Amino acid sequence: MASSLSNALLKGIARLPATYSLRPTVSGSAYHYGLRFSTTVTSDSDTHDDFKPTDKLASSGTAATDVVEKDVKENPVMIYMKGVLAQPQCGFSALAVRVLSLYQVPLNARNILESPELKTAVKSFSNWPTFPQIFIKGEFIGGSDIILNMHQTGELKDKLKDLTSEVSEEKSE
Repeated sequence: MASSLSNALLKGIARLPATYSLRPTVSGSAYHYGLRFSTTVTSDSDTHDDFKPTDKLASSGTAATDVVEKDVKENPVMIYMKGVLAQPQCGFSALAVRVLSLYQVPLNARNILESPELKTAVKSFSNWPTFPQIFIKGEFIGGSDIILNMHQTGELKDKLKDLTSEVSEEKSE
């Protein structure tokens, strides 16, 4: 019975149209459940410019390395992550945001998925290959695993202590 069921399932899968393939079929694009996902800008003349993917950093005219240096210098806690604070797009980024949010300190973040140049600039700035990357008071700390470990040992509380008191002073004013 199990053998005939698996054979029927395999025959059914073999009959599916090629558009349902989970393998990438064109460079820069992939099909998943019949939907095409592309990483390239479409050249379709029917697509309005408002709906074409844009690189916000490249269009600003500011060098990515300058943006990273300014972010790290001006923000007490800076996270370069996949997604945004309200909606992280990977589990590691979500973990970092969740742990840092426990301390009620001002968090600032940039979505590295919006700009390949930013992603490269952050990696070279910190000399660290993975994301998220967390900077506290201008110092590169590490990723979500390091933040979690520092939280568990109490080291993160000490690191953020003066930032927490700044927030409570601002609320009392």
